[in-house]
Parts: sequence; C-alpha cells; structure tokens
Amino acid sequence: MTRRALVVTHGGRSEAVLAMREAVQELEAAGVEPVVVDEDATAHDLPEVEIAVVLGGDGTILRAAELTRACGIPLLGVNLGHVGFLAESERDDVGEAVRRVTAGDFTVEERMTIAVRVQAPDGRVVHDWALNEAALEKGESRILEVAVEVDGRPLSSFGCDGIVTATATGSTAHAFSAGGPVVWPDVDGMILVPMSAHALFARPLVVGPRSTLAIEVLDRSPAAGLLTCDGRRRLEVPRGSRVEITRSPVPVRLARLTPAPFTTRLVNKFALPVEGWRGRATAHAAAPARETAVREAVLPDAPSPGPAPDAVLDPAREPALDPVLRDGITRGGGA
Repeated sequence: MTRRALVVTHGGRSEAVLAMREAVQELEAAGVEPVVVDEDATAHDLPEVEIAVVLGGDGTILRAAELTRACGIPLLGVNLGHVGFLAESERDDVGEAVRRVTAGDFTVEERMTIAVRVQAPDGRVVHDWALNEAALEKGESRILEVAVEVDGRPLSSFGCDGIVTATATGSTAHAFSAGGPVVWPDVDGMILVPMSAHALFARPLVVGPRSTLAIEVLDRSPAAGLLTCDGRRRLEVPRGSRVEITRSPVPVRLARLTPAPFTTRLVNKFALPVEGWRGRATAHAAAPARETAVREAVLPDAPSPGPAPDAVLDPAREPALDPVLRDGITRGGGA
C-alpha cells in the first residue's frame, strides 16, 4: 500500500513555496508520496492519505481541517504566520518535523468541534461546523437584535454587533478579540461572547458539552445577520432565523511532537511577561536554607525548635514544577 501525505500550504507566499519544497523532499526521502492540493481543492478531490502537513498560519490549518475532518487524519501544522496557535512547529524545523511524523514519532491531540444548525423562517435548514468559532454578526451597518437561549430556556435579549460562539480552541481567536475568556483546550465546553451588546447582562458564558446554545434573530431587528464558520464559510441569516450550536461528535486531530503544556504555548505565542518568576520551591532545594535558618536562631544550650510550621514543605503536598513547563518558560522553548 502506498503511503501518502497531504501537503497544504498558502500558495501566495514565497516562503510557503520554499517550505513546501523542503517538506516534499523530506516526504519523498521517507518513501511517502506527497499530495499537494491547490486552493480550490475539496475533500472529494483527495486520495487516501495518512497525515496532512500544513504550512502556513492558523487560517491555513483551518482550511486543512475543512478538507480532512471527515477522514480523521492528524494535521501537523508548521507556522509561517504571526501567532500560529494551532501549529506545532516553526519554519526552521520543517525538515525535522516531517521526518518525525513519517517515522510515527508523534502523539495525537483531539480538539472538539461544534455543530451549527441554522433554520430560516421558511423552514429551510442548513448545517455546518467549526473548529474555532461560529460568529453571527450584523450584515449591515445597523444593530442586530437577538435573543439568547441556553438548554431550551430564554436567557436574555439585546441589541449588539453580533455574537461569537466558540470552542476552547477558538477561545484565543475571534472570541478572545471580542472580550471572551482564554479556555484551556482540555476544557470540553462551549463559549458564547456578545459583541458590543446594549444590555446590563451580556457577559461571556461558558457552558458544558451537553448544552445547546441558540441565538434567534428577532423580527424587530433592523438588520439581518451573517454567520461565519471559522472565517471561511458564510451564510445569510434573515430576521426570524434560529441558530443552534451543539457539541459535534467529530473532532479535529492535531499531531503533537512535544509535550509542552498549553500554559507554555500561551506564554510563547503571546510573548507574555514572565521575567522574575521563580516557581514553587522543592523540599530538596529548600532544606539547606531551612537548616541554616534554624541553626542561626538556636542558642548554644537550647533545644532545637525546628522549622516554623508555615516553612515546612511536604513533598507529598508540594510537588515540583513540571520540568517541561519550567524549561519552556526559562529557555523560551517551542509551544
């Protein structure tokens, strides 16, 4: 059986073309046939492949997810963009990254997706999905009047510029820009973030994976809505329409080469200031300093009082910092 790997890249950038050539050479050297797709390719155009090598920013990875989600292959992202939250490697590591995935030296991380159902006033129903977010925004320059529902119960209604519903993966994208929380990827939930809402209660919400979020574009709304899934697929949402968001049973699978925790990825991608951080001391490292302090405080003939209660470090209760996190922050390791 022929081994094949999909190669998805941003064709309009010279750097992406050079990275693609390097990736193709490494794939061929490993005996894996590269399948390079153009901008107009669809999932139906793809042969059977075992992995996708994605060269670009998060937008390119979202395009690759759109192509491959149905077949369930893992995506290896090589960042050629600015932030690249979904990417696993940087441009300088493309050769090594391809060598490792072709050798099977990687793990797979599954990311939750959301299912989107839009019902128009005439009863017509359209289905879609998203890895990052489904954003309902005003289609014109006027305000959008909506009602928000959670698990079949009305929560609030207000005028706004729009509402972003997102996964934990999408919490650092459009939802973050709209003022939503950063949610760790292993949190299996959904986020709702109103944008510029005219209401006393229009705060970001985080609900569980079995919940259903619904947004109705009210008949009195001055403008219809425009729904965008992952910034790629757009759908008109007229007045009187209903948008329902639920957890999808089909995840997107990402290839991971390092066990770096999300905290390290967040620090590196946003260049967060962590200078001066020392972390939690271990019992082994604290012992010499503790013993010195005790000796200096004891009179020659007095019994040793021992360390103060609040200075005692119990190894069972005070675990050492994860070395991967310590290394990633102190040395600026890759996310």
